[in-house]
Amino acid sequence: MKVKEVMTERVQCCTPETNLAVAAELMWNNDCGILPVVDGGRLAGVITDRDICMALGTRNYPARDVVVRDVQTANVESCQPESDLQKAMEAMRRAKVRRLPVINESGVIQGILTLNDIELRVDRAHAADLSYEQVINTIKAIDEHRQHTGAAPAEGKSALAAAS
Repeated sequence: MKVKEVMTERVQCCTPETNLAVAAELMWNNDCGILPVVDGGRLAGVITDRDICMALGTRNYPARDVVVRDVQTANVESCQPESDLQKAMEAMRRAKVRRLPVINESGVIQGILTLNDIELRVDRAHAADLSYEQVINTIKAIDEHRQHTGAAPAEGKSALAAAS
């Protein structure tokens, strides 16, 4: 099975200069948790709803004063529409991500592949190409907890107060 058979084709994007208030509004209005960041027509990174929350929770700036460039993930795993779905799932497991931008050979966004896309399309008709076990193993690998390397906040203080 190819990525293009499963991916979401209509994807909202933003630019590195988009502020976080606009990015959050795009996510809200389009019911998505990730925006590919496009610069000069090519994929330059991604920003997630979590990125926005963490950035605003650890800075003392309004969302309109922080731009995507300052918090985006620049080095992202991606795949192409003609990629084998199994290979794309391997990339998701390796990178521990639930969503992969789908780009053409020039780096232009073509869609996005999400775990949700995969989960909704796995069925007995495609059992030869994709099994329930493979999907579950991908989810489990992604959801394994990463070790947090930051110091714990001082007892009785929030992380922000401890950092002050």
